[in-house]
Amino acid sequence: MTLSVSRATGVATMTLPPRMPMAEAADFALRHRDWLEARMGAMPDAVPFADGMTLPYRGRDLRVVRRDGRGVRLAGETVEVGGAAEALPGALERWLKAQARTRLLARSQAHAATLGTGFERIAIRDTRSRWGSCSSSGTLSYSWRVILAPDPVLDYLAAHEVSHLREMNHSARFWAHVENLCPDYRDRQDWLRDHGPDLHRYGRT
Repeated sequence: MTLSVSRATGVATMTLPPRMPMAEAADFALRHRDWLEARMGAMPDAVPFADGMTLPYRGRDLRVVRRDGRGVRLAGETVEVGGAAEALPGALERWLKAQARTRLLARSQAHAATLGTGFERIAIRDTRSRWGSCSSSGTLSYSWRVILAPDPVLDYLAAHEVSHLREMNHSARFWAHVENLCPDYRDRQDWLRDHGPDLHRYGRT
């Protein structure tokens, strides 16, 4: 039996052997109650989108500033969000999703061209369990939150999913494609493993 708590979602998961009596599983959880409470209590706080907040964006820390007018724009080390204060969270999230779509589409197209393959479309989502996926129909799905990570991490994610267009598995051939596209992909994997869960805090309330 194992217990784990996701840093991205805060959800506790118990894995049991086949045919394990539920009474034993409940006893196991109770015996580890202190550990579970400590892990849940150590979860990082949510960071709502708000005027004056610090926002990670493509490897930089930017300050979010509300302004009069309309639209969202970069201005030096700030992100200026036009409109009423109550509209800021939605406007900022839509802008981040649009930025993610633009960069992920460009990098996916570049990597697909290198591998001599293509895809149908990309989909931008807000998944917590995975950063990306590739369907057998040729749709590449990505979490928009990767735009909060440094550019090389986003590039690795695109390379990973595009490589599935050639190999719908994680075989040695698959990883050879990834390495061809991203020779230092292991460093980028490490960043996503170590820091990726924290990106799920932003925009939460």
